[in-house]
Amino acid sequence: MLLEMTGQKSVPNVFINKMHVGGCDKTLQAHEDGSLKQLLSGDEAYEYDLIVIGGGSGGLACSKEAAMLGKKVMVLDYVVPTPKGTTWGLGGTCVNVGCIPKKLMHQTAVLGTTLQDSRKFGWEFSETVTHNWDTMKTAVNNYIGSLNWGYRVALRDKNVNYVNAYAEFIEPHKIKATNKRGKETFHTAAKFILATGERPRYLGIPGDKEYCITSDDLFSLPHCPGKTLVIGASYVALECGGFLAGLGLDVTVMVRSILLRGFDQDMANRAGEHMEEHGVKFLRKYVPVKVRTPGRLKVTSKSTETDEVIEGEYNTVCTDPSVPGDLILVSPPPRNGKIPVNDEEQTNVPHVYAIGDILEGKWELTPVAIQAGKLLARRLYKGATLKCDYVNVPTTVFTPLEYGSCGLSEERATELYGEDHIEVYHSLFWPLEFTVPGRDNNRCYAKLICNKLDNDRVIGFHYLGPNAGEVTQGFGVAMKCGATKEQLDGTIGIHPTCAEVFTTLDVTKRSG
Repeated sequence: MLLEMTGQKSVPNVFINKMHVGGCDKTLQAHEDGSLKQLLSGDEAYEYDLIVIGGGSGGLACSKEAAMLGKKVMVLDYVVPTPKGTTWGLGGTCVNVGCIPKKLMHQTAVLGTTLQDSRKFGWEFSETVTHNWDTMKTAVNNYIGSLNWGYRVALRDKNVNYVNAYAEFIEPHKIKATNKRGKETFHTAAKFILATGERPRYLGIPGDKEYCITSDDLFSLPHCPGKTLVIGASYVALECGGFLAGLGLDVTVMVRSILLRGFDQDMANRAGEHMEEHGVKFLRKYVPVKVRTPGRLKVTSKSTETDEVIEGEYNTVCTDPSVPGDLILVSPPPRNGKIPVNDEEQTNVPHVYAIGDILEGKWELTPVAIQAGKLLARRLYKGATLKCDYVNVPTTVFTPLEYGSCGLSEERATELYGEDHIEVYHSLFWPLEFTVPGRDNNRCYAKLICNKLDNDRVIGFHYLGPNAGEVTQGFGVAMKCGATKEQLDGTIGIHPTCAEVFTTLDVTKRSG
């Protein structure tokens, strides 16, 4: 009984006021740090000041910040294996099955295009160039493994107790942690932070879990996926479809409604058009209804507008939709699994907070989770007041022609301020690097959205072109500082670059 409750095999096994202290060493330690006196006084005491559930970017940032501020912190992280058995180490989605492997595989595809361009610049190589999936996959995953180890070392250095176990609330201040062997331990804390992130979900159709994979499986797939159907049109779906096509694979993207929901639709459609021009096939207004085998995977799909039913054959089917990680305690049950919070990231349970992708109506981005986690720890334990800015968030979608944005979409700006009160400046452009190879002439695009009611302040920045992340980051700083169109016009551009186009925009959509 005691072993099950405490996980401690030795004696003495000390309890004070129903709180498990531990053995002799732990009891002496409690005396030295003052917690024994608090327990003996009868005041409510907890094992930890803070327990963070989720060891992704936000959870790690928050836990380390709290520990540096002198708090006793535990991090619980556990990856439920996919139906294919895929699992990974500490660091969350971004490091293991998101941003990092995605960007490296996108870079692999970019290098393939650069090889094609290089012939036009005089580079001569006669041998046929091929791509080896296993070499890429092994190199990418070796790098990820080094990051996993680094995160564990960083937690240890900050005296954060990391436990690889699945956490469930059993009382308002108490959780049960179950490791992969089924062993249960129990822990209490004064405060909790939910940072469980999101996981891809399956489609709920016959054959989905048996035959389909998700992005959780793709980056460590032991074999080249071959002819692939990507189901979905989020940034994850378009990025995966884009780099697979860049490796020379036959790729189809099935789209139920629109591309990149929540992003500027003018930009989203331009990114999609570029993908189509470079070989990605789009199956629009269709949803899958069944996946079957033997042989190659046979996908039956139905039109969302008519009764038409079609069937296609693929080597790999990759699904895109995602749902937040499992959560218990917050009531009423959150809509679509997302957690509603106030502007302090506090749930309706006062001692429970949430950050990252699980938040309702917030950006699902690693840097946002990191910033929110650090600032939350400082507010809780340092008396700080600064809150995370969820509006002017720079981000980039790593489609073959990359899309960077910051601030409002054109649709959202129109909704907030009215069409008559915004001015949209835009221009097509041709990067110098593309001119000699003669590709993608005037396919790149720049757009600024300005608020006429506020001195033409820039409220939306949108860029479609190479190196979008590097370009967008700098303009994100400018927008954070309240940049106006006049200030951008007065800025001297760096020539010849793509970014300089934003210092010379003078054509508006209103002008035709």
